[in-house]
Amino acid sequence: MALFGLPLAAQAQDPSSSPRYSFAVVANVVTEPGDEATLQRLIDAIGRDPQISFTVYDGNLKGPRETCTDRLYDRRRALLDASRAPLVFVPGQRDWSTCGSTGAGGYDPVERLDFLRQNFFTDTNSLGQSPLTLTRESEVSRFRPYRENTRWQFGDTVFIALNAPDGNNHFLNAGGRNGEFEDRVIANGFWLEHAAEFARRRNARAIVIFMQGNAMPEQYERQDRFAWLRFRHTPRDGYTELRRSLTKLAETFRGPVILVHSETAKLAHGFTIDQPLRNEKGIRIANVTRIAFSLHDPLTQWLQVDADMARRTPLRVSVHEVPKHLPLLPPQLPAPVQGGSSEPALPDMPEISSMPDVTEIPGMQQAPDANGASGTNRAGEMGSPGGASAGTVMPAWPSQRMAP
Repeated sequence: MALFGLPLAAQAQDPSSSPRYSFAVVANVVTEPGDEATLQRLIDAIGRDPQISFTVYDGNLKGPRETCTDRLYDRRRALLDASRAPLVFVPGQRDWSTCGSTGAGGYDPVERLDFLRQNFFTDTNSLGQSPLTLTRESEVSRFRPYRENTRWQFGDTVFIALNAPDGNNHFLNAGGRNGEFEDRVIANGFWLEHAAEFARRRNARAIVIFMQGNAMPEQYERQDRFAWLRFRHTPRDGYTELRRSLTKLAETFRGPVILVHSETAKLAHGFTIDQPLRNEKGIRIANVTRIAFSLHDPLTQWLQVDADMARRTPLRVSVHEVPKHLPLLPPQLPAPVQGGSSEPALPDMPEISSMPDVTEIPGMQQAPDANGASGTNRAGEMGSPGGASAGTVMPAWPSQRMAP
């Protein structure tokens, strides 16, 4: 696949191009200033792979004990912007919603979110040296503040970035109107509904959604009609509306929907693949698959998804590592030489001695009818990385594009 023969933005706008492509996902990389050089090395390693069409930084650009200062954000923005491949930044919990804590400087989280919007999402371009052209929710006058919610298309897949941080989606238990949360819930619901209709009209084959927070509960419980008689206080679930919006999206689009988010718990393989979304009746939504990842060493690893829509299993997920002998880049690029190139010549990407373990995501059937007859399997039956569990019936990827 020739990624650099044409402008990347032009490729993304053409649904018939790039039937095969790859993208990288990272998160939780930097926890202290000393990690910045390693983040630079990680981004450089990803950018040297010509198969990577774009990178998504899926939240938490700072550590939990780092203060949310303007200067820190400016440094991290410069690191992301140096990416050779287009880079889409998704704000996470540490990036704004926990900035009110004493360890993070005691800032107003909403003010910090506005700062991110004004400095990371300034125009319709992604970050990186060869940016993608994005569609931002802020183009809709009603939702002008929500620059971080974006959409782009690559090949016949529609991608969505959504501001839904970990930490119960920034739902505050204090009394009064939870204004930031309530307004963002409406904006996120609109953006997902709009994306479903856009993908359906464009005959897209799949939708991939990136967010930082884990919106899926550990287990689904039916509503208890006598819960009000109990004296225990159950925290309000800040992701309830988001799950309803995801369910509605899956019913509207009916094609495969992939949800990607980082995970705080340690995962044996660095990621898991399952189908945890259920409707209000407890029936599994068959066309929604989740990729939750928690890389063992976020400073030296990235999650890579390889897409080939011609395959029976069109998506393959694997963890890649930065080659140990890849040199560190200098903190600053030297000044351009008169009459020469503005960038220094970089060594070729070192060869990787062994291929990473690859997990294929089986195709998913279209959304079932309202009666949910096909949703009988429980979440997790797709199996852990390495293949499906014995006896599990895998749904089939739709062989034809959805009609508009």
